[in-house]
This record gives sequence, C-alpha cells and structure tokens, in this order.
Amino acid sequence: MDIRIGTIVNAKPALDLIPLLAAHGFECFEITFGESTAAFDLPDMAARVQDALAESGAGISSLGVYANVLDGTGIHADALRSLQEAVDCAHLFGCGIVSCFAGRVPGASVEDSLPRFKEVFTPLVRRAADRGVRIVLENCSMGDSWRSGGWNIAINPTAWEMLFNEVPDEALGLEWEPAHQLTALIDPIPQLRKWAGRVYHVHGKDATIAWDVIRECGINNRVPYRWDRTPGFGDTNWNDVLTILRMNGYRGDVDIEGYHDPVYSNAQWEWTSQLRALTYLKQCRGGERELRL
Repeated sequence: MDIRIGTIVNAKPALDLIPLLAAHGFECFEITFGESTAAFDLPDMAARVQDALAESGAGISSLGVYANVLDGTGIHADALRSLQEAVDCAHLFGCGIVSCFAGRVPGASVEDSLPRFKEVFTPLVRRAADRGVRIVLENCSMGDSWRSGGWNIAINPTAWEMLFNEVPDEALGLEWEPAHQLTALIDPIPQLRKWAGRVYHVHGKDATIAWDVIRECGINNRVPYRWDRTPGFGDTNWNDVLTILRMNGYRGDVDIEGYHDPVYSNAQWEWTSQLRALTYLKQCRGGERELRL
C-alpha cells in the first residue's frame, strides 16, 4: 500500500492503544515521546511494539521528539540525546522517519538561529542518513514569530528555504499538515504542489477559518478566527492533498493528529471522530485497498 492512514499515539499508552486501534483499521502509528525519550527503554519498547503489531499488518510510521533541540536547557535539556537515540533505534520499530522541531535560539529571529541550526542538524542529519533514516521538521509555529520565540524556526516556506540551504541533505524534509497553513491564512493546496517533493511525513490535522470573523474583526481580536479540526470536519479537500502527494511520488504515511478539535476532542467523541477521519482519508486515498483485475 503506497500511503497508509494511521494516527499519533503518546508513548506512555502506546503499547495498550496500538493493538486496539490496529483492530479498528488504523494502518500505522507515529509514537511521540514529547520532549524526551529518557523514561523509555527504546529497544525493549520496539520489541514489544513489533509483537503487538505482528498479526495486524500495521506498522510504525515515525518516532517523534518535539522539543527545542537548539536550546538544551530546562525541559529541552535532553532533546538532542533523545533525537539521536530515536535515530539510532528507528529501525528497531521498523520505521525510517524521526519527527521533530527545527528548534530555535531562545528569543532570537529565524536568521539569527540559523548558525546554531546548522551546527546541530548537520551531524544529526548525517547520522540519520547513515542509518537509512530521514528527519522531518514539523512546521507548527508553537506561538513563535519570525522575530522571536522559544520553540521552532521551521514556520513557513521562506524559513524552509533557509533551513534547507543550511543543511542541503535529502535526509532532511518536512512534516506537513494543512492546519498550520490555514492558521497562517495560507492556501495549503498550491503550497503542497510546490513542496510535495520535500514532504516525507504528513499529519492528519485540519482547520476551519471563519472568514466572516476576519473580515469584521481581523485576527488580533478576542473573537476566534480559526479552529483545529479532525480531517473531514475542516476546510481542506483531502482528495486534493492525497492526489498531489501521489502525483509527486509520495510513499509515506498520514497520521491523524487528534485531541485538537473543539467539538470532538473529548472522552465521548475523540475516537469516534478519529474513526470517521480514518474512513474519510482512506476514501480520499482511493479506497480501503487496491483492486487489481
């Protein structure tokens, strides 16, 4: 199957959730460790995950470590070691993708963070490439701006160009989703047409934009102008997204990023909405499975 549809699971409940979700048709899983892998024995966890998936046909799409690897203090103190460990252990999980933020020099602009980015990611990406792993940069702004912030400089296409110029290695790519583009009032479809070749992993998260609110109140107002949505409930046509990916030779996965939708991210509706998103994304892909006569 050329594009699998799955979901993101936190590392702590992963061993309990993965077999249950695989039985409901989820085809792959990103395991996310937050800021650090220190609380986990990754080789042991990988063996147990592989056992849990043995008869399901599902797999692990990515290991995620989301911290500021350019900082290295406070909650980010273990970020670099954790990313290195994820890169070294990815093959044990049967996956070739490690997801992360690009990081940021705290309080610095995108430009002023570039030397530190090059210093950290050049050996990290080379380490990944030597192991057959690709590193993907999540483009969530985490509240950062171009001029300042504390998490991530991979926030828009201008920054992506600069980052790939600093580390021009094909083992470095993007973890893309339309929600972040819509939040920035960017049309995600033409952007994806341009950048699809550098997209190695996709998060299944969408957004709804209230254009009537923007026209009346703008975006710097107490009235919300956007909401994160589960795929199938937002503004993006995922038929277009998956068509563009397939036309550009995408062979990766789409993992639903839940627990964001203001209507459905609660105990009653979260997994109901994710199952609906799973069905919807499979339909946008072309169906439950290929039929060859």
